[in-house]
Amino acid sequence: MPGIIDTIALVVIASLGTTSVALSNLVYLGLSALAYGGLAYGAAALQGMLVSKPAVPKPEDGSYNLKQSVPSLAYVLGRVKKGSDYVFLGEKNGTAYHILVWAAHRIQGYAKHYLHDEAVTLDANGFVSAPSHFGSKVQILSRLGLAAETAYADVVTAFSGIWTNNHRGDGLASVRMSAAGVSSERYLKVYPNQMPQHSAVGDGMLLYDPRTGNTAFSTNIALMRFWHLTDPVGGKLSLSDMYLPDWSNAANVCDQNVTNRSGGTEKRYHGGLWFRAENDPVQVGRLMDEAAELVVYERPDGLIGVHAGEFVEPDIRLADNDIKRVTFDANQRRSSTVLAVRGRWTDPANRYNTVDAAIYGDPYIGEDTERTATVDNQAIQSHNHCARLQKLKYIRKNAPRVTIVAHYHAAKSVPYRRFVRVHYPPRMTEVIVEITSTPRLSLRNLTVEFSGIIVPGNLYAFNAATDEGVPGANVDPLPPGGVPAPINFDVTIDTEVVTGGQTAAFGQATWDFVSDALLYELEWQPTSEIEPARSAMSKTGDAEVRSGYLSDGVEYKFRLRAWSNGASSDWTDYQIRTATADPVAPGPATNPSLTGGVGEVTFDWTAPNSPNYYASRLYLNTVNDFATATLVATEYGAAAANDARTVSGLSAATYYGFIEAINPSGKPAAAVAIGSAIVT
Repeated sequence: MPGIIDTIALVVIASLGTTSVALSNLVYLGLSALAYGGLAYGAAALQGMLVSKPAVPKPEDGSYNLKQSVPSLAYVLGRVKKGSDYVFLGEKNGTAYHILVWAAHRIQGYAKHYLHDEAVTLDANGFVSAPSHFGSKVQILSRLGLAAETAYADVVTAFSGIWTNNHRGDGLASVRMSAAGVSSERYLKVYPNQMPQHSAVGDGMLLYDPRTGNTAFSTNIALMRFWHLTDPVGGKLSLSDMYLPDWSNAANVCDQNVTNRSGGTEKRYHGGLWFRAENDPVQVGRLMDEAAELVVYERPDGLIGVHAGEFVEPDIRLADNDIKRVTFDANQRRSSTVLAVRGRWTDPANRYNTVDAAIYGDPYIGEDTERTATVDNQAIQSHNHCARLQKLKYIRKNAPRVTIVAHYHAAKSVPYRRFVRVHYPPRMTEVIVEITSTPRLSLRNLTVEFSGIIVPGNLYAFNAATDEGVPGANVDPLPPGGVPAPINFDVTIDTEVVTGGQTAAFGQATWDFVSDALLYELEWQPTSEIEPARSAMSKTGDAEVRSGYLSDGVEYKFRLRAWSNGASSDWTDYQIRTATADPVAPGPATNPSLTGGVGEVTFDWTAPNSPNYYASRLYLNTVNDFATATLVATEYGAAAANDARTVSGLSAATYYGFIEAINPSGKPAAAVAIGSAIVT
């Protein structure tokens, strides 16, 4: 089989004719890689060499929704948090409608929706019920991307001329977000970050499982790689091209339970990632291969197999009689020995952002040196998972390196193995070599040449209690606190002399100073609400503001709120105050008298000679007690005037009279007792 492959490669190169030597070499290398397998699958490796494609997106690249004419299709494997691609944005009757495609395929479902950095809670109708500042102004509906989907009915109704029931979005997992308009006064309070920016945590692709033959959602990375190789966006292979026993074993290895540093258990190689159709499939596949320790190769029967992320006892042993030449590098140079391995992984607890793992090895080695290495893989979603890969990289970076040329008869199966045993004393006595390059067959010399590293038999051993380390703490973003409410708000009624020498009342509001960035709005209104509410704004840096002039003797309610950058705080509780323009009482009435009659009494008195006299209140009681007397009339008149007032409709009895002079603010003078009168 290897000889036939080499012959085909040579024939292809010969047939290229005018093709350049460089391109011929690339084609040959691609076909050789396809034949012998290795860390990158051959066909994809060839495509990656000839075509430059964008790198796989980092988790942070999905923080924003993409607006462009024809966005590249997005694929989601496992659970991730990402933004979407706009397919519709329009406004109708003050409501903005957004239709966003989250994934270009059927998904399992959405786990959590975000507006900017705020996780939101939806009610039964999809309206945002928390955080409360949205005030049910935002509604989120979604579709899973079924083969035959349903159009969003409200968008069809609002935009029937351009969006119809035929705009179903078949096979596209989508979200419809509507944001209702609010008044300019409330805009930044309801939408503190302006127009909501939607993203979602969701469970992506339904994956075929060769162990069961079923298709279901999974975070198993081996199943993701299997799908990628058999999908047009990846390897473009068919199911019949895959060696299912290998892939079933790889999936089982990924599902094995491991113990983490907290003593809990988790799956060995599970994770998630997303990418676009335009991304290089070699790069996408390499991420999954690294995350699950997979090595994809072509078997002698032409099927695509995979070495799982586990140690397999070698079934090939090469002794000194089988080996023609060995190059040995102890890899112990002080300048290049790796002392520390850093890690970068996607943390679900940190809103699926990329974070640093605990350093494996010496934590005091700087980053900008050859003596450190980094595991940077966005498909990893567990700190334990990242730490295990860091330890593996540490071992491999410092492992002795060998290149072996062996006789074909003993080494003919080496291209289809990951580990081989080599006995070549004195430096290599029953050592295990992990193959790290594509083995090369020489038909002229009938030899197989391969390179590798010497690894221990317990390569994958990992004690989480001592090896994992403790990652740095996540920074929890605080929810927006909004504009702070006023502190120690109080109102006093003050007076001042206005034109004409009269006194007018106004409310003087005070509060604790907080910041020059805040302005304060004072609102006042009669408690009877017979007048509309009015307001006044403070000046920058002030801790007080006054109202306009108040109606004398009227009870008012006052409240205060703060403003900053167009957003306001909540109102304070109401403060109730009565407007009093003149706090000085007039003099008492003089010369009072009370005369009885048939069913009536007559009051006579002289109004006090006071400049602030306003009116006289007349009271009656059947006992000589002003505290329980009843107000029966109010007589308005000039100061120092003689007044009289008859009160009728009384029943026969003895009545006691009282007169109380008041000023325009209702401030009373001492009540004057008149005496008694008999009503018949």
